[in-house]
Amino acid sequence: MEYWSDGPSLPFFDRDHRELHDRVGAWVETNLIANSPSEIDLESTARDLVSRLASAGFTRYAVSKNYGGARETVQARDLCIIREELARGSAFADAMFAMQALGSYPITLAGTEAHRQRYLPRIASGESIAAFAITEPEAGSDAASVKTRAEAVGASYRINGIKHLISNGGIADHYVVFASTAPERKAKGISAFIIDATAPGLVVKEKTQLISPHPIGAIAFEDCVVSKDALLGREGEGLNLALRTLDTLRATVAAAALGFAQRALDEAVRYSQNREQFGQPIGKFQGIQFKLADMATELEAARLLVYQAAWAADNSSADLKQKASMAKLYATEAAQRIVDQALQIHGGIGLVAGHIMERLYRDVRALRIYEGTSEIQKLIIARGLLQSQKS
Repeated sequence: MEYWSDGPSLPFFDRDHRELHDRVGAWVETNLIANSPSEIDLESTARDLVSRLASAGFTRYAVSKNYGGARETVQARDLCIIREELARGSAFADAMFAMQALGSYPITLAGTEAHRQRYLPRIASGESIAAFAITEPEAGSDAASVKTRAEAVGASYRINGIKHLISNGGIADHYVVFASTAPERKAKGISAFIIDATAPGLVVKEKTQLISPHPIGAIAFEDCVVSKDALLGREGEGLNLALRTLDTLRATVAAAALGFAQRALDEAVRYSQNREQFGQPIGKFQGIQFKLADMATELEAARLLVYQAAWAADNSSADLKQKASMAKLYATEAAQRIVDQALQIHGGIGLVAGHIMERLYRDVRALRIYEGTSEIQKLIIARGLLQSQKS
């Protein structure tokens, strides 16, 4: 890709970022593009992918060095580089890596030393699969309206409620769970807990099928009693912890969109060079050339926004929320357009089940919803602008 070609480095990257990109890219070419993972059995494939990602050293980038990670601190740029390349090869592999990051970051931010020592090394090594459980049937974009309750009972909490559309639901070894400890305080009454999948009263209710397959489902807490040591941070800090996590990792969703879009563009260019109609390759037609030019330009603009946001996260920029939302909004919407145009270039063959374009068309759609819909990103961006203009 031109963006990563030799020459002066863009200001967002160090040499080791470029080396990481090359290493992940080479692994993706060999392990995901040349040898696409089977999705016949979601659970076994998911565990196999996490194991392979760990063996390659990639899951170590989700955890800091003190706990078996690759760097002193977790870097958003690393996570974005890895997700972009993994998504280029397999949405499934990207999802499994993403959840190791999403399910560990709250522990990094708010966990006790005991929490970190217990969970983070196993996430880094791929021995433990992580999950992040905030979404409920009545609490999606409105995360503050969670109805799951955690009632203090002596030295324990008793938790009741249901979470749905939880990635890794049913296969995770632990869940970061958000529940209300003070319902009367609404958003300020939400707390975060780390709960092992083996906890009595944690029940897998449903394994859900999506158009882009990966393990996802509903879990219920039925008088699930956990020690007060399971609390992450302090009572009432849960929603803030969730939002801090999402602000940092939102750019990584946008990075996955880059991977889908790059693969779609690569496939469209290749097809345009080889497919002949009316006596010549279709790439010689101006209409196809204009499509390719628009796709490449949108992709490059999206990539700049994504890595600007990742740089902002790594440098604790005050405008991270704005930059992350802009990156997520633009990159996921642009990726949808790029994949759609790439499929259009392929024509009918792109609609055949199992074709790479059919797969990309299914895979890219979810990113405009995950970790904050496009509409929510627009609200965040607009509110930030209005707030900055207050006199």
